[in-house]
Amino acid sequence: MLNLQLLPGAISEILASVAETGRLTQGDRYGLLAATLDESLNEEERRAVNRLLRSVQRGRVQWA
Repeated sequence: MLNLQLLPGAISEILASVAETGRLTQGDRYGLLAATLDESLNEEERRAVNRLLRSVQRGRVQWA
């Protein structure tokens, strides 16, 4: 069984990094994976993750 745990403040760090670089690193991707599996995320964090994923889907954010 895969046990991923999201670090506190990780989503805001990912958002800041993506805003600065326009890219998601491999570490960011693992953070997003952990976030999608984390049932304890609050609504604001869940929306932020969804916005990031939509930005990737639309080509506004690149995979690094």
